[in-house]
Amino acid sequence: MDPKQKQEEQGDIFSGFQKPFKSFATDAIHVGQEPDQWKSMAVVPPISLSTTFKQFGPGQHAGYEYSRSGNPTRNCLEQAVAALDGAKYCIAVASGLAATVTLTHLLKAGDGIVSMDDVYGGTNRYFQRIATEFGLKVSFADCTKPELLKAALKPNTKMVWLETPTNPMMKVVDIKACSELVHEHNKDIVVVVDNTFMSAYFQRPLAVGADVCMYSATKYMNGHSDVVMGLVSTNREDLYDRLKFLQNALGGVPSPFDCFLVNRGLKTLHVRMERHFKNALAAAKFLEADPRVERVIYPGLPSHPQYEVVKRQCTGCPGMITFYIKGKLEHASTFLQNLKMFAIAESLGGYESLAEHPAIMTHASVPEKERAELGISDTLIRLSVGLEDKEDIIEDLDQALGAAHPKKN
Repeated sequence: MDPKQKQEEQGDIFSGFQKPFKSFATDAIHVGQEPDQWKSMAVVPPISLSTTFKQFGPGQHAGYEYSRSGNPTRNCLEQAVAALDGAKYCIAVASGLAATVTLTHLLKAGDGIVSMDDVYGGTNRYFQRIATEFGLKVSFADCTKPELLKAALKPNTKMVWLETPTNPMMKVVDIKACSELVHEHNKDIVVVVDNTFMSAYFQRPLAVGADVCMYSATKYMNGHSDVVMGLVSTNREDLYDRLKFLQNALGGVPSPFDCFLVNRGLKTLHVRMERHFKNALAAAKFLEADPRVERVIYPGLPSHPQYEVVKRQCTGCPGMITFYIKGKLEHASTFLQNLKMFAIAESLGGYESLAEHPAIMTHASVPEKERAELGISDTLIRLSVGLEDKEDIIEDLDQALGAAHPKKN
């Protein structure tokens, strides 16, 4: 089917966004999954649980020797993810933070990292409380403003860490503009994009200039809230060779069973993301029109500060909404406690709808002063809109807002 025709069939919400990536669903289902590689000709890749593999002679093996170094099930997943990212190479690791740790091991003491100011709380914690103790120099800048990123680059800068959309403030970074700026400053600086919120279906950082695309695959890439995993993709052979070495040397690898599960999750990624977009956009429009809500931040709304960047850079938007409820902490707490279908829980990107309070939960490790500067206040709420019926999603939000702001008689 012609991509334009497909986009028209999906409805008006995709109008103005970039066309879907060519053969995305086909690649998700077939790349790395060829039955011919299995003697059984199994259509679904088997789970290879073996920790070791027979060798024909000392050092003579059929591609696998020890499961930390390489595993057939993991290899299937890595091939599939590379295809979806438009990449040549991919490695899978034990978690999103394991991906962050592995990437920072590309550097040495004295090297500098410039990070987006608003990032996942665990990334912020790792950079500020661990990476700096190993001699890395970490600074933060609002990379939605190229002039601030440019000012933050120093002679020792070796890596720029972008997250877009950001967690939890949903800032959107122009990956192409930032990558060009950074590489003009120094072509050897590694530009990393945390693509967790968008997934490979809605955004391809490598196609617009980034050197590395990484994920917490725990979220949308798996999509079923039953696996913790990280993924790292690149087109640069030199980076892949080093990352492959680090994957083995650091040892933070995922289990074959978890690889099987994420590989399974990829098969419905395109279907899930389109439903997440439709549901989240409906919820965001409802919240934006509600007088009990102060402000809604959703990349799919024209009110978003980087809306034009989103439409130029992405094929759609995820299920992540951030909003400020009117009132104080007690109003936010009452809203969250009265949700019936949404569960109060950390994480995101699963089929079920979740809600959380960033200042108390996911971003509690971010220093209070920095939270205030970023806008992570007591009335900020983050939603991960799931795959339920959109009418039920809106009904739940409506009744919880009613509990937080009861009508006066």
